[in-house]
Amino acid sequence: MSERLEIRRMEEGEGRDKNGVNKEIYEGLRGSPKDISSWPKYLYDERGSELFEEITRQPEYYQTRTELSILKSLSERIDLEGSFQELVELGSGSASKTRALLKPIVSANSKARYIPLDVSESALTESADKLLEEYPSLRVSGYVGDFDGNVQEFLTNLPGSEGPRLVIFLGGTMGNFSSSKRMDFLKGVREGLSSGDRFLLGLDLVKDHSILEAAYNDAAGVTAEFNKNVLRVLNRQLLSDFDPGLFSHRAVFNEEESRIEMWLDSVTNQKIHVPVMSTDIEFSPGEGIRTEVSNKFTRGSIEEMFKGSGLDLVDLYTDEDELFGLALAKPE
Repeated sequence: MSERLEIRRMEEGEGRDKNGVNKEIYEGLRGSPKDISSWPKYLYDERGSELFEEITRQPEYYQTRTELSILKSLSERIDLEGSFQELVELGSGSASKTRALLKPIVSANSKARYIPLDVSESALTESADKLLEEYPSLRVSGYVGDFDGNVQEFLTNLPGSEGPRLVIFLGGTMGNFSSSKRMDFLKGVREGLSSGDRFLLGLDLVKDHSILEAAYNDAAGVTAEFNKNVLRVLNRQLLSDFDPGLFSHRAVFNEEESRIEMWLDSVTNQKIHVPVMSTDIEFSPGEGIRTEVSNKFTRGSIEEMFKGSGLDLVDLYTDEDELFGLALAKPE
C-alpha cells in the first residue's frame, strides 16, 4: 500500500441482532402497511449496487448527470482554491463525481488530504489508487464503515487538520432518510464541524411529478429489477422464501409528504415463511411493501432543515432547470 494511502476499518454499529438483521426490518414487515424503507441500505448489496449504476445511465434518471454538471461549475462559484485543506466524503463509493471538487483543492494545497468513508473496502481502495495516480501530492485516509452509526463521532475523531475541511454528502441519499433521521444526521454533522468547515449536501428538488415518477419507472425496467432485488437480500438475511416474480414494482409521488415512494405489490395471495422471525408474513393481492422513500426539497424546506440542526444555508447551487441542488452550509 502506498505511503500516501491508509485504510482503516471502523467498529460495527449497534442495533442488530445476533443474525445481523436490524430489528426495524422485523417491525416493518409486521406493520400495516408493511414498510422497510427506513433501511434503504438493503437495496444496495453487490447486485443492487450494479443495478443502481445502470439506473444512473437511463435517460429518465436525471439526478446523477445533473449533479455532476453542478459540481463541475462549483469551482467557479465556491472559493475552493486555498479555502480547504481536506475533503471528507460520506458514502464515497467510486468517487466518480469527487474529482470536480478535489482538483482545485489539490492544486492549491500541497498537503491536501481526501478522507472517504464507505462500506465497501474494495471501492475505497480502487478509487484511492486512481486518485493517487492522478494527483501525486494527494494523501488519502479511507475509512471502511457506515455513517449511519454516528457521523458526529466519525468527524470528531478524525486526525487533526492543518486547515478547514469541506465535508460532502452527494447523490441525494439524504432524501431516503426519515425526517427524524435527517435531523439526527445533520445535528451530528454540525457537532463534527469546526468553525471554518463547510458542509455540501446533494438534494433532489421538487419538480413536475411526471419527471419525478419517470425517473423511478424507467422504460427499460432497471429500477423495477433494482427494487425486486431487495427481496433476494431479505431471503439471505431472514432465510425467507420471497419470490420476486410474485411482486410488481410501483413508484409514485406522494404529494402530501413531498416524496417518491417505491413499493413492491403482491400479485396474488401468498404466505412468506420467515424462519429468523419465527413467523409467516401473509399478503393479499395488491398488498405491498414500501421499500424506499425519496424525499424532495425546496429552498424553504432546506433552510428549515438546516436551521433546526444548527447549520446556516450559505447558498443553494442548482442547474438551470432546478432539477437538483447542492446546498452549502456552515455552522451557526
